[in-house]
Amino acid sequence: MVALDIDGTLVDHEGVLPTELRRTIRRIAMAGTPVILTTGRAWLATRPVFEELDLPAGPAICSNGAVTVQFPPFELINTRTFDAADVVARVLEEHPNASIAAEVIGTGYRVTQPFPDGELTGDIEVVSTEQLVGDDVTRIVVRDPNASDTEFIALANRIGLHGVSYPVGWSAWLDIAPAGVNKASGLQGVVDALGFRANDVLAIGDGRNDVEMLQWAGRGVAVGDAPVDVQSAADHVTGCFADGGTNEELERWFTRGRSFARPLSKVSVG
Repeated sequence: MVALDIDGTLVDHEGVLPTELRRTIRRIAMAGTPVILTTGRAWLATRPVFEELDLPAGPAICSNGAVTVQFPPFELINTRTFDAADVVARVLEEHPNASIAAEVIGTGYRVTQPFPDGELTGDIEVVSTEQLVGDDVTRIVVRDPNASDTEFIALANRIGLHGVSYPVGWSAWLDIAPAGVNKASGLQGVVDALGFRANDVLAIGDGRNDVEMLQWAGRGVAVGDAPVDVQSAADHVTGCFADGGTNEELERWFTRGRSFARPLSKVSVG
């Protein structure tokens, strides 16, 4: 099975999917190897990539493992939610200028103030903090375009609340999810349902929210653009995205006309 992050792994920061990579993934999927999109994106933002790849019906893991869907047709398979009131209060105490968003599955987000254009998809409703945390949510997004990822890593360390996890993105973007919910936990449910093991999975990613997935998979591969801490968690580091690193790793195991059928092991190849 192949588990693929989207942003920085399948598409560039403009959302463009390279033609050669699309063809490789399509060929792998049509040969019968499950290809599972495993992303921090909500389903609304994941669906266009699923459709551009023309994947066969199957699962996709969204919202950093908090949401698993089956498509097509759309079916919500699993969700993990939590009460975000305490953590949001703590975030705003530490970083009062932050914008906060709560995902509304299948429709969009509730936000305390607008995010930069293009960063969130779907229906965006501006609400009070009290309204935002009034119901259990799959995840909370914290954003401040005037801050840095280093500042947000420090923010996550200062918050230190139990019961949640804090993946930090490339920029000042913080995803807050229930403790123990991540891409690896989402994938575990999928491999169990499909009759695979973690050792059968090739996972490729480039972000801090991919660390657990790369450590869990039989072969976890970081794209060459990934931060040092992500590369350190991986079994192998492929080339940079712009140099075709994702496609290079897939072609290593899925050469034209052949599918890789034996379990992957925690070794670095070549």
